[in-house]
Amino acid sequence: MPRELVATAVGKAAFREYDPPPLGDSDILVNTTHSVAKHGTEMSFFKGYGLPRGTWDPDYLAFRQDSHRQTFPAPLGNTAVGLVEAVGPAVSRFQKGDRVFAYGPFREQHMWHETRVRSIPDGVPWQAAGCLDPADFAVGAVRDGHVRLGDVVAVFGMGAIGLCVLQAVRAAGAHLLIAVEPSTMRRELALELGADEVVDPTAVDAGLAIKDLSDRRGADVCIEYSGSHMALQHAFRAVAYGGTVVAGAFPGSYPAGLDLGAEAHMNRPTLIFSRSCSEPNPDYPNWDEERLVAVAWQLLCNGQINSEALVQPVVAFDELDEVYPLIAEDHENYLKLGAAND
Repeated sequence: MPRELVATAVGKAAFREYDPPPLGDSDILVNTTHSVAKHGTEMSFFKGYGLPRGTWDPDYLAFRQDSHRQTFPAPLGNTAVGLVEAVGPAVSRFQKGDRVFAYGPFREQHMWHETRVRSIPDGVPWQAAGCLDPADFAVGAVRDGHVRLGDVVAVFGMGAIGLCVLQAVRAAGAHLLIAVEPSTMRRELALELGADEVVDPTAVDAGLAIKDLSDRRGADVCIEYSGSHMALQHAFRAVAYGGTVVAGAFPGSYPAGLDLGAEAHMNRPTLIFSRSCSEPNPDYPNWDEERLVAVAWQLLCNGQINSEALVQPVVAFDELDEVYPLIAEDHENYLKLGAAND
């Protein structure tokens, strides 16, 4: 029987066997070759900080703690790439041997309805498929922040999504692009991927450093994807008068210490919460998530967003139960975990 990786409790990962459903008329059976994790969202339940919120109620548009859902075991992983093994009789878009991908956990095989599945063009690395999710949110954040040609932009948090934002902002024409990140490895990668300057917030006052780099004017747009309350504080401290702060991370509850009576009060920035899959899009009907995904996929396929640099490390599927828990804490060595199936 095929296996999948699941969270068995907070901070615990293990393999379990599962029964694939029968092949439906419009389904395709895919043998997985590669798959990736989504560190930010998955960590909200793997580390447990998102669990006290309860369950999202789409009718009330609020989290509720008066309804219960089974939390564990929960599948881990976000996107899978593979080769089509079999297709249902009504499938017209795919055939055996096609290289495809879709959202899905760390599994040895996937059964997907054909409408969920995308092809990977020849010459495009598999990592591009694994980075479509963060790139989708990155494009949404850049648009929500109204980044314009020549803007000074500071991006906080050089995880996979922050690095996608960095490259999307470069494509949008930012004139001075500043990356804020405590990890040495991630700062170096930010420079390789287009940052003009990097700031270590553990070594300097990040807000003032960004002001100094921008002739004391500040960043026109600050985009926060670390999930740290201090990063958000320094975004308010770094942003120009009347500028824009984009909050795109999915953090736990912030502790005391976020001071909205300081620079945020004096400089009157606009705070925008960005989430590309929340519909309707702010620019609906001209823009929706489908269009954001199409733009993100184009940036990945043409190399404007370098996906191969983002998926690291790549480990054997059989090692995932031991390796996966490390991404919760080891930010210096785990950027966006990938797995390869033999």
